[in-house]
Amino acid sequence: MADILVLYYSATGSVQALAQAVARGIDSVEGMRARLRTVPKVAPVIGTPLPAVPSEGAPYVEARDLEECAGLALGSPTRFGNMAAPLKYFIDGLGGEWSRGTLAGKPAAVFSSTASMHGGQEATLLSMMLPLLHHGMVVVGIPYTEPELNSTRSGGTPYGATHVSGIANDRPVAGEESRLAFALGKRLALVAKKLAA
Repeated sequence: MADILVLYYSATGSVQALAQAVARGIDSVEGMRARLRTVPKVAPVIGTPLPAVPSEGAPYVEARDLEECAGLALGSPTRFGNMAAPLKYFIDGLGGEWSRGTLAGKPAAVFSSTASMHGGQEATLLSMMLPLLHHGMVVVGIPYTEPELNSTRSGGTPYGATHVSGIANDRPVAGEESRLAFALGKRLALVAKKLAA
């Protein structure tokens, strides 16, 4: 079995739900398995200790997760058209992995959630791709051969899976959003499998 790392930060659970749909897509490909991981919050006060293990959800990511993965799906809520600070903080600390080429040649995909329909989903996805390209990753998206991409009235873009949570975060991941996230995970796993061969 080859692992695809599904690495995300989720403040309210929306990105976590997308991550789980991406993971189901990965797991649907024979010989591939999703490895769900998260990053800790950035402490608002310098020196505030955080728990070594999250109280719920996926474990925190470790260097070996990056080394062992055959591909990477990266997810974040939107923060003014960019990824959230905790995920950016983690990525900014990957200089050693960049210099060693740990992620070079591996496929990657991105996913995000916003409060509003035009809340910066595509800008966030594109900004998340930039560090992945610097690491030498092969970025994959969602092709228009996925029927929901043509009919979605909520989340979903060719750049990656997305979700519209609503201003009050009262919209669960819609069926079409979940299917597009599943399709993204499946496509990522299929590309990883082909590259490994």
